[in-house]
Amino acid sequence: MNAPLPQREWPASSRTLQLFALFHLNLAFSSIEEEQRGEVIARCYWPLLRLAEQFGPIGIEVSGFTLEQIAQHDPAWIAKAQLLLAKGRIELIGSGYSQMIGPLVPARVTEANLSIGNEAYQRVLGVKPEVALVNEQAYSAGLVGLYLDAGYHALAMDWDNPGAGHPEWPAETRYLPQRALGADGRSIALIWTSTVAFQKLQRFVHRDIELGEYLDYVRGRAVAAQRALCVYASDAEIFDFRPGRYKTEERLSGESEWMRMEQAFASLIGEFSLIAPSGVMHLGAETNAGRVLRLETAACPVPVKKQRKYNLARWAVTGRDNLGINTACQRVYRGMIANHAVTADWKELCYLWSSDFRTHVTAKRWSGYRQRLRQAEARWSARHSLVAPFPEGESLVQRRIGVTTPHIEVELDRRRGLALERVRFAGHAHAALGGLAHGHFDDIALQADWYTGDCVFEAPGEHKVTDLEWAETYKWTMANGDIFVQGRIETAKGPIEKTLRFAHDEPRIDFDLAFHWSEFGKGSLRLGHFTLLPEAFNASELTLTTHNGGHAVETFLLNGRSVDHGAPVSFLVSSSQGLGMTEGWAELGDSTTRVRVEVDRSTAALLGLLTHRVAGGSVFCQLILSALELDDTRKPDAYIPGPRRFRFSLVGVR
Repeated sequence: MNAPLPQREWPASSRTLQLFALFHLNLAFSSIEEEQRGEVIARCYWPLLRLAEQFGPIGIEVSGFTLEQIAQHDPAWIAKAQLLLAKGRIELIGSGYSQMIGPLVPARVTEANLSIGNEAYQRVLGVKPEVALVNEQAYSAGLVGLYLDAGYHALAMDWDNPGAGHPEWPAETRYLPQRALGADGRSIALIWTSTVAFQKLQRFVHRDIELGEYLDYVRGRAVAAQRALCVYASDAEIFDFRPGRYKTEERLSGESEWMRMEQAFASLIGEFSLIAPSGVMHLGAETNAGRVLRLETAACPVPVKKQRKYNLARWAVTGRDNLGINTACQRVYRGMIANHAVTADWKELCYLWSSDFRTHVTAKRWSGYRQRLRQAEARWSARHSLVAPFPEGESLVQRRIGVTTPHIEVELDRRRGLALERVRFAGHAHAALGGLAHGHFDDIALQADWYTGDCVFEAPGEHKVTDLEWAETYKWTMANGDIFVQGRIETAKGPIEKTLRFAHDEPRIDFDLAFHWSEFGKGSLRLGHFTLLPEAFNASELTLTTHNGGHAVETFLLNGRSVDHGAPVSFLVSSSQGLGMTEGWAELGDSTTRVRVEVDRSTAALLGLLTHRVAGGSVFCQLILSALELDDTRKPDAYIPGPRRFRFSLVGVR
């Protein structure tokens, strides 16, 4: 071990900065093979207990699944953790049974995840945590009520992304406990973690920076006022072990990284106070503490951890086949709801919906996961056929096709793959959606043709593939008055079949798309492109409403906001934000004219992407459904190979 550092006298202000740390334990870590779990416990989890015993209190955040795995592999670790909990050297931070992305799953699933996790904590460790770390720091206002109902009193959430979206917050906000406002009007105590701070500690431990540089960073956060700084809130498995996630991982050297961690903590507690994560709440009486904050914004509806490449698309529509497995989980969920599943069934679904199978999962674990998910599907869900058979209809040769029902007036453009040029629903004063011709906006960035109902695939260095071509088209009317228009569009990747149903008895248009493509590769596939017609709406009242994992709806005021969820972060990451739409719909409009986009999540659990901006006095607003995005986790490997089907609807709301 390195010799102890000489003691120095520090300014009184350094004692006003209180530090806390929490380590994330996850034996389901995407790139760790199952047979390596015992090694991880020995190399990473035991040194963490020794660190806590020497320097605690330290927070340990662990999923119920990981606790069960540790108990199975190394019961002595559990016994030691229980002892340190009793002595106050450890504070247990909750997570749920699995590390699940709450804003992407129905509220009922998160409720089960938190409940089963709490049962595991009580059974294995004999305690129930009161503070939870938001899984992957993927936060939404809808989750607040679920954590409160599960018995949690506080959430730990990353500061950097919510803070960037709220420049109006006082600077001291980030160093003091606050309250997060939920979608249901309730609030929960909030403790801030820090991406920059934990990465600084990682860099010291991994020998990227020296101890003096690290300590100078922490000292730079100290002022005369009372503050709290989270010096660590990330993985424990990256010290003295290499998960193999990145080619750029530093090789292990002879010097123990946990000893460097001890060196850092020894230096920190010689100068600052180290408190438990929940101890931050004692600063609640400070000026600028205890403010009730809305963390989310229209531009960033689901803030997550670290840099912008970490966004909701990462677990929704990238990975090996996140869309495929999320959709399969949705089908299992639907079957469980209909057939009165028991706790063991919910536990299995929570495991299957874990984020760890949606990023850098190894080929071996992916193979086992697919088999396990297919078994769950075989028990609970009925798969859709690819395309429902229809009677042969009238072949259409004209470019523009009019469709009228008692509730809908629509004009389709056969030259543009049956794009909807104008859609007017009964009860609306004007057509609400459709196309905007080239030159409609003065802004050069928007001087293109904009459509409603089209599909676009983009891959790096390749030409776009779209359905904006002539469609071989048929039309027929059913006995109940519903009108169907079906088209086939040939593309460079294969044909797309589109079936549109125009309901007779309600203001509803159903889209049923089948992509007969042999592969989807690396790129983005975006559908629908529902484009609002500016003259139909009061721009100052325009809102978007949806669910991002909670029971309560979340509403975002768009007036004055610039929103572009589909904007690329880099050449490697194709989108920057997203909407979970976890109850299967999102709604746009003002106080008199609203439209709803509904998604059949059991066919394809699509991600929502919103664009909203003002250009030359006019509003450009478009809701897109994403089936695929590109990022560093993308390794195409279909859950079920073959054509893909997507079903969604457009509904007029009075």
